[in-house]
Amino acid sequence: MPTKDERLLAAVIYIISFFTVFIGPIVIWLLKKDDSEFIDYHGKEYLNFLISYFVYGTVSGILTVVLIGFVLLPVVGILVFIFTILGAIKAYEGENYRIPTIFRLIK
Repeated sequence: MPTKDERLLAAVIYIISFFTVFIGPIVIWLLKKDDSEFIDYHGKEYLNFLISYFVYGTVSGILTVVLIGFVLLPVVGILVFIFTILGAIKAYEGENYRIPTIFRLIK
């Protein structure tokens, strides 16, 4: 079971992403990944999430040319918001939450 500090820092990885999408989470992950397997897991999960949804957003943006992107872009935005909140809650509860629909490039 992760300690309270580990759970808090893992949750902060997700929460800080609302203010600094990339820099905040990667700084926390890089500083604490060697100290805690739990923080390392959630840092990798968030970075995989960020890469995946960047790809989804880019493809949706390109698809605005054929009008389907106007439907997909809000859906991608809503999913980013929901999965970020869920990730933070599950991290704070001490669970190794696997975000659905993401590519796991960083292992």
